Amino acid sequence: MVAGPYCTKLLADLGAEVVKIERPGRGDAARSLPPFFHDMPDPEASGLFLYLNTNKLGITLNVSTATGKGIFQELVKEADILVEDNPPQWMTEQGLDYERLQEINPRIIMASITPFGQTGPYRDYKAYPLNVFQSGGEGYLTPGGVENVDRPPLKVGGFLGEYDSGLSAAIAILAALYWRRKSGDGQRIDISKQESLMALNRLDMVRSANEGEVITRAKQGVPYGGVLPCKDGYTVFITWESVQWDRLVAFMGDPEWANDDMFGDYTGRYKHGELINALLTEWLVNHTQEELYHKGQAAGVPFAMVYTSKDLVDSEHLKERGFFVEIDHPKTGKVRYPSSPYRFSETPCQVMRPSPLLGEHNEEILARRLGHRQEELAKLGAAGVI
Repeated sequence: MVAGPYCTKLLADLGAEVVKIERPGRGDAARSLPPFFHDMPDPEASGLFLYLNTNKLGITLNVSTATGKGIFQELVKEADILVEDNPPQWMTEQGLDYERLQEINPRIIMASITPFGQTGPYRDYKAYPLNVFQSGGEGYLTPGGVENVDRPPLKVGGFLGEYDSGLSAAIAILAALYWRRKSGDGQRIDISKQESLMALNRLDMVRSANEGEVITRAKQGVPYGGVLPCKDGYTVFITWESVQWDRLVAFMGDPEWANDDMFGDYTGRYKHGELINALLTEWLVNHTQEELYHKGQAAGVPFAMVYTSKDLVDSEHLKERGFFVEIDHPKTGKVRYPSSPYRFSETPCQVMRPSPLLGEHNEEILARRLGHRQEELAKLGAAGVI
């Protein structure tokens, strides 16, 4: 639903021609997930699907049939890259493993994205995003901060692990393309979602591997601070260094409690972090995010704002950068979407087309590109092949 589509979205935004293959009739599972445009369930109006599949062509094809398998192999023969995020071993069961496809196209780069990779004891395990997130160790550290020590592990909102796996796959594919330019050969890329997530916490993994220490949300080096409530939402700050603590105390107007001996050094502040947060909150709730951010930064205290999605959509900064772009889709009309996080001086990113309707480009790809006749496409549709 997310990892493979996000990987190919990144490549499509960079200019690659991407043909998305969906199952006839129902399509990608993401089509069934909310939020839907105007909250009306519709497989053509899922916000998740619409975002993940811009700039792509879309066809329907049942590769479990002999005819569908043959058409798929025709596509592979002409392709540079194949990205698949099917259940483990599914491609092998279909007779479409890398070794077979390499015989058809020796230059093919095939990236397979699975929960635990193509090797190891867990290679055949399936997993939902919740399972994968916890398997990477990130859940055990979420939510962070001393005030959350007793809370059970959580999963962050959305599909963070899936997006990160898709990003890892896109980077690996670009590297494989460079290798092919040098060697002339394609190769298989094995992406483990678990390992992609583990890469987000390399420092904690290194400490555990070399020092035998189990890092918890209370041992992430944040004795106090973190995300705390303020007058109109939340603010986040970390004052690890003594000079930052001194600036914070001055910024607060030098309250009497902050001069207590128990807070006199880092060790004391670490030990009494929960108490500090309680006292800080009494002061923070009288100040807005903007006030804390701008005045705090000016005073040398590293405050930051905790934005909501609405804050971001309304952000003058993001408007100036043109981050949100308007895309016209036949089902939803013009809707604003997040764009790319990069800007090129010579080759600006462009949204060439909205996400495809289910099977929208069957005729363009199967008839015009591969040469199948219109009558044949009609028969394939009736047989459930496309």
